[in-house]
Amino acid sequence: MALNKKTAIPITILLLIALAGGGWYAWQHKGHDHATEGKAVPGKQLYTCSMHPFIIKDKPGTCPICGMELIKKIDSAPAAGSAQTAEQKQQADMLGHVSMSATQRVMANVATVEAKQQTLNKEINAVGIVQYDQSRQAKVTAWIAGRIDKLNVNAVGAFVSKDRPVAEIYSPDLVATQQEYLLAVKSRDQLKSSPIPAISQNGDGLVNSSKQRLMLFGVKESQIAELEKAGKPNIRLPIYTPQSGVVIEKMVQQGQYVNTGEVLFNIADLSRVWVEIEVYENEFPNIRIGQRVEILSQSYPGKPFVGQVSYIYPFLDPKTRTVKARVEMPNPGLRLKPDMFVNTIIKVPLGAAIVVPVTAVMDSGKRQVVWVEGSPGMFEPRDVQVGQRSDDRVQILSGIKPGDKVAVSGSYLIDSESQLKGGGGGHENMPGMKMDDKKPAAGGQAPLAGQQPPAKKGTLKMDDMKM
Repeated sequence: MALNKKTAIPITILLLIALAGGGWYAWQHKGHDHATEGKAVPGKQLYTCSMHPFIIKDKPGTCPICGMELIKKIDSAPAAGSAQTAEQKQQADMLGHVSMSATQRVMANVATVEAKQQTLNKEINAVGIVQYDQSRQAKVTAWIAGRIDKLNVNAVGAFVSKDRPVAEIYSPDLVATQQEYLLAVKSRDQLKSSPIPAISQNGDGLVNSSKQRLMLFGVKESQIAELEKAGKPNIRLPIYTPQSGVVIEKMVQQGQYVNTGEVLFNIADLSRVWVEIEVYENEFPNIRIGQRVEILSQSYPGKPFVGQVSYIYPFLDPKTRTVKARVEMPNPGLRLKPDMFVNTIIKVPLGAAIVVPVTAVMDSGKRQVVWVEGSPGMFEPRDVQVGQRSDDRVQILSGIKPGDKVAVSGSYLIDSESQLKGGGGGHENMPGMKMDDKKPAAGGQAPLAGQQPPAKKGTLKMDDMKM
């Protein structure tokens, strides 16, 4: 009995060791098979859904959940030091592409237009104020000291003509000068018969000297001719305005004494006016002398006026950050009044360029992206460089070519779908976005707005899911 116990103990220990070794071998073998099973078969292409990455099939088709077209499943990144194959590069490039069926495009309201080479006109809107044409303003002054005996213009706003006197002035100096002229004329007539040439010529010199003095007092040649014909001086001298226009300021009253050079009236010709407009500093480089300007006034709706830029001021207003430009224009019927506010429109041709609607460009702050339909239902993002904008259109300087179809509505939905696929889309690396925010959550994302509703429960097979 004792011998049996001594023999049984070693046998039991050997059995336990054999069982442990066999279990370890079986566990190692099973783990190896499991690791091998989890790997895809080399050379076999799998397909997955961009919205539900846990759906994996071995052939193309549609997703049983959302109905989207399946895309090729991209293998893991190659090991360090190994070269990336051309197929893997193509798959990586296709990662940012978005495929949409006709039904999905209707549900997501995706519309496209063709990019065209067009001539774009930039429209600059500015406010302006009507001003007097300074080259058509004049002052009526007294050429000699005296008393205003008669005033023909009694109110501001009266129309005056340069052919009609605006006032009459009495001056003792003027009367004396007229008498001197008449004596010079009489002496000249008497000395003409002298046989001595020096004496006859002296008479002409006296007449010319007296005539010149009258003209310095503001007497016209026609008035001097009438004085010589009448043979007696005029007590009151008519005062004429240098140009026709409207009296905008009156500084004299009848019976008032004035000095030489004193201003009597201010006259302005309103048949032409200036409009001084204010253009912001980012727009004034597009302003050129001679440009056509359309002027709109609230007093005359629907009746635009037309003028031309005649001068651009060489300084900037530091308070409003604007540059003034002068527009000259006719004023038929004197409809535009000085100090009237108006709106102006200047159309600047920007030349020929690729033009797309503004809604086609997605601006993330650091980059501008448009979605181009390369093939029916397949959209790809393109980085573009935008130029100037006019109304609802914008220039594209680079990134697309004429004839490309760009999405003008639904772009943000396409971009969101690309984000869920991990392609980055147009908002990749946006300011304030973390890299972790661009990773899809485990288990997939909710379907994109406008996509087909989930299929019925009976259509989803558990064999399609590989976690």
